[in-house]
Amino acid sequence: MDLISGLDEEAQTNSQAPWDKFDAKDYFSHNYRTLREDDRQILAAVRDHFGALLAASGATGLHGLDLGAGTNLYPALAMLPWCSAITLFERAPKNVDWLRSEIQQYGTNWDEFWQVLTEHQAYQGVADPRARLKSAADVRPGDLFTELPEGGADIGTMFFVAESLSTSYTEYRGAIDHFARALRPGAPFAVAFMENSVGYEVGTHTFPACKVGQSDVIDSLQGYADSDLTVSRIDVPGQPLRPGYTGMLLALGRMRD
Repeated sequence: MDLISGLDEEAQTNSQAPWDKFDAKDYFSHNYRTLREDDRQILAAVRDHFGALLAASGATGLHGLDLGAGTNLYPALAMLPWCSAITLFERAPKNVDWLRSEIQQYGTNWDEFWQVLTEHQAYQGVADPRARLKSAADVRPGDLFTELPEGGADIGTMFFVAESLSTSYTEYRGAIDHFARALRPGAPFAVAFMENSVGYEVGTHTFPACKVGQSDVIDSLQGYADSDLTVSRIDVPGQPLRPGYTGMLLALGRMRD
């Protein structure tokens, strides 16, 4: 703990990062214009996780939360069959603008993501995912540390956020804490991480990251999650997305009752 405290004294905090200069179009083009194999594996696992917990229950009309949505729609699409409302919570102004535009009629690139989801029967019942997402999604700007409401979401996702907002391990843990407190007891969740990330570039600006591994993810979530928590590692498939990470981690579970 002393080591972590010492590192945090030198940390670049979330408030110091240039979020107002985050280039949404560049990030989207680099990360989500086509479906990568690692994202396909994540999407399939999240699909099966939510399907297993919710499909047989007949759950409908849920409130979903995607915390730190960025320019990634697939977490929201993964919640779509069960939600009548999905909050896309996002800090960076250009990401907020991108989301508000994209949900009106999302681009054809997301069709191959949706195709992966429809391999589970629950998603086959959504006749028009574009119209459904437009109706359900609400883009909310805000700082997760100070403006995220507690206890209102029935299902939640947070993809590549907690470790990608500062170099501070304390803030990484704080992001997990705020996400967990935003969910109701029993809520299914999926949280994804870049493993051992040392930071990343978007356009001409560099953004911070906190280096975390599988044990860090388990440690940060196990106090909130039920006993069915799993944390899986996904290797870099061929060409890395960018320099400075060693794979991806996916935590699947549900909040304790």
